Amino acid sequence: MALRVSLEWLGSCSGCEISFLNMGEELISLLTEHIDIVHAPLLMDHKYLGQTGDAEKLSLPEADVGFVSGGAGNTEHLDILEEMRRKCKVLVAIGTCATHGGIPALMNGQDRRRSWQEIFQTVTTDPGSAVPDIEVPGPLDRVYGCDEKTTIDLLLPGCPPNPSLIREVIMAQVEEREMVLPQRSVCETCPAKREGKGEVAKVRRFLVNARYKSDEELETMRCLLEQGFMCLGPVTLAGCAGTGAPRCIHARVPCRGCYGPVRRGGNQMLDMMNAMASNGIQYKTVVDRRSILRFSGAHGRLRPLKKRE
Repeated sequence: MALRVSLEWLGSCSGCEISFLNMGEELISLLTEHIDIVHAPLLMDHKYLGQTGDAEKLSLPEADVGFVSGGAGNTEHLDILEEMRRKCKVLVAIGTCATHGGIPALMNGQDRRRSWQEIFQTVTTDPGSAVPDIEVPGPLDRVYGCDEKTTIDLLLPGCPPNPSLIREVIMAQVEEREMVLPQRSVCETCPAKREGKGEVAKVRRFLVNARYKSDEELETMRCLLEQGFMCLGPVTLAGCAGTGAPRCIHARVPCRGCYGPVRRGGNQMLDMMNAMASNGIQYKTVVDRRSILRFSGAHGRLRPLKKRE
């Protein structure tokens, strides 16, 4: 019997769903041999409140495995997430928005009401425009990772997750075996050359190119952190490339941290400060330390700054 798979999205950009489709020909073999997609807003028109919209409660089909992308930022997200938990035997939070808040959780670092006013009451909106409070889902007090609101069986981060990792999760369920997923940091999978402590004491913003020779292999390029760039490889989970060099490093660009912390419950900002200190770089030279949490602002990591008296 085919594995019944359900896909849902909360506050997200659909990048995770595109990554699902980017399995390419392997997706075709999954669909024809192993899985039956019973629910996916990206692919099929399924009414949450029945075909005529008159049901009192949201209802989703039962499934063996459910994938939820995006963080929970309003009451509608929360209802969908809880229904997915009820109907799916195994529930997977897919993508960094679902596992650590992702880009939507940047809102957690701002004054929420002031931000809404800046969105709905601008010089280009109609006179008298106000922040809507009817016919739209009520906002939560902040953006939450899925595991903050319900029990999640597996966290699969990534912005977006590599398609091969999504397939591995599905095939492990089909074959009833342990799944093999990345456990190490980007730094541990990076082929760049490390020579010890860097030559610079201050971190540099990535406004100039790193030093490397484009006609030489990546292994000859010196570690970008040792060159003084803010590379988040030491504090970020690997897996973006599936196999091989991390994607940013392959492009000779510092890791941006989009897979979230290496260990569950880790704090990329604090861990990065430690990594910089051990590399001889003064952490106080980082202009905006909070930006290190750009992908992991849920779980109370990112909060509005308190006004100084």
